Amino acid sequence: MAMKENDQIIKENNCETKMGLPCVLEAFTSIFETGSISNKCCGELVVLGKVCHSALVKRTLENLLFKDLCPSKIIAKSIQTWNNCLALIDSPSLSA
Repeated sequence: MAMKENDQIIKENNCETKMGLPCVLEAFTSIFETGSISNKCCGELVVLGKVCHSALVKRTLENLLFKDLCPSKIIAKSIQTWNNCLALIDSPSLSA
């Protein structure tokens, strides 16, 4: 049931078209592996929106390739990445 919900959210919000592939890979690495996300990609992530971000992370966790990962750790890392990007983008020192 949850899988269909995430797919529907992703489809309805055009989540898969809002970020460029390099930033998708960067965000993925920072959440599912070890790495950091650049300022540019943080900007794209924030534009993507929290609803899309959460749905994409949850859908990835449902993939059998990632069945050995601890979902609670990944969710925590995705929230941390989101919060870090939000703080960075909201920071007045980063002016376009």
